[in-house]
Amino acid sequence: MSTYIVGDIQGCLQELKLLLSKVQFNPNIDTLWVAGDLVARGPESLQTLRFIKSLGDSAKVVLGNHDLHLLAVSLGIHKVKEKDKTAPILLAEDKQDLLDWLRHQPLLAEHSDFVLSHAGIYPLWDLNTSRSLAKEIETILQGEHWQQLIRDMYANQPIIWSSNLTGIERHRFIINAFTRMRYCDQQGRLDMANKLSPEQLDDNPLIPWFDLPQRVPLEKTAIFGHWAALMGLTTEHVIGLDTGCVWGNHMTILRWEDQCYFEQAALTEA
Repeated sequence: MSTYIVGDIQGCLQELKLLLSKVQFNPNIDTLWVAGDLVARGPESLQTLRFIKSLGDSAKVVLGNHDLHLLAVSLGIHKVKEKDKTAPILLAEDKQDLLDWLRHQPLLAEHSDFVLSHAGIYPLWDLNTSRSLAKEIETILQGEHWQQLIRDMYANQPIIWSSNLTGIERHRFIINAFTRMRYCDQQGRLDMANKLSPEQLDDNPLIPWFDLPQRVPLEKTAIFGHWAALMGLTTEHVIGLDTGCVWGNHMTILRWEDQCYFEQAALTEA
């Protein structure tokens, strides 16, 4: 009975299946935690959604920015980008079932030892605040007014959290923090533009969210995906699992119980 955690799949289903075979994943007794971005640039986004959905309670999924974008595309808010390779989802007979299942996934999933979100935990939030704010968005996404939230979520503002934020500004910040965050400045203002690795920043004053000096300690390890340029990250309290499979690198799974990592080289490149 094992707990497996995987970084961004992005439609790279064959690599995921090879990894699951390598670790002898058994959905009857094991659990697969997925760090968001099930879909997008890889060749099998439709099949990935079907496969993860078919695992039922054996899969624990959090939403990533590409998953939310798929919902926006399904509403006609944005057109399908050819590079995203998600058009087959919108033509599938089970399209509605898959999209309904997707929007009922959380932004934050919690294990007794760790918390999982796509981009991480905003460094000025404690765990109780993170739980509450994630639930706030999840309730809207799973309710009757979810389409308006998806329509209004596209912007980089506001860039810093305040408990006084209301309406779409509040909701947008929460979504951006859980699904798009990488860097912030010394005051905790998010920077959405920079996707480089910390080693490539040179004299840039930006700080990875997990290195902010005044970051609020969490009682659990924070595990995330999203940031392929990190090519994996393991510290005492933070683990990044996106190792850029869709960009021709490899996919990584962590078995939590013995902290063993498994890799599968990419079969194709987006």
